Amino acid sequence: MKKCITRGFALVAIAGSVLAVRAQDATDETQYPTILQQPVDQCVPVGSTVTFSVVATNADTYQWYLNNASLDGQTNSSVTIPNVSTNSVGYYSATVINDLGGVPTRMACLNVYITSGSTSSGTTSSGTTSTKMMSASMAVSPMDDLGSGGVITVFGPPVVSGGSGTSCPGSYSGYVNYLKPMTNGWGFAPDTNASYYAATDQNRSDTKVQGVGYYGDIYCATNTITIPHPAVSPTYRFTIYFPKGVQVPTNSYPITLTGFDP
Repeated sequence: MKKCITRGFALVAIAGSVLAVRAQDATDETQYPTILQQPVDQCVPVGSTVTFSVVATNADTYQWYLNNASLDGQTNSSVTIPNVSTNSVGYYSATVINDLGGVPTRMACLNVYITSGSTSSGTTSSGTTSTKMMSASMAVSPMDDLGSGGVITVFGPPVVSGGSGTSCPGSYSGYVNYLKPMTNGWGFAPDTNASYYAATDQNRSDTKVQGVGYYGDIYCATNTITIPHPAVSPTYRFTIYFPKGVQVPTNSYPITLTGFDP
């Protein structure tokens, strides 16, 4: 009997040690950085100033990235990009850091757009400078938006990621998303004064263009899609898919929207 009691005390001691270790682990885990607010996607006119932010606890420092490449000197809880151009397009993320380690944020997408009559310096999807989009004499202000159902060109960051769907988009090697955050309307609104709504890839003829409405209506076709008039949904998001077997562009890639507000 005495032996059994001794063993019982030993088991209790071991169990107590395990609980103590687990309690210590739980305490340690609470000391890691905790992200309370993630950076959000943004879509802004060329020439704007844009800021991405993260809210976190237990944070000693931060490191921001553009397309997974670290941004020198950007070690605060936010990063600001002044006078954005097509070269600013990409996925912005941060790592929240303390002595125990780092916790990554989500990757927030930055799209930029120009309206008909506006100009912007930058590089095209092929990597060459576009003189059509250059202006040495003036910078585009966010107040220069023409809107009113005209033509806008939106630039988004290509993603290399293969997949397959139905006949449209079918098999693809990558894609570009064109969207807005919920706080900015979720997508692009058809202008009520316009009589024609379309989304076009003017750079290539082999891509598939897809439009998804806020109410779930979907449109997909090679190169160009048209949205019925009147539109079913109040806003639309768009995607360009690159066919399987072709190289996905490395620079920002444009889509032309006709009849939509910026």
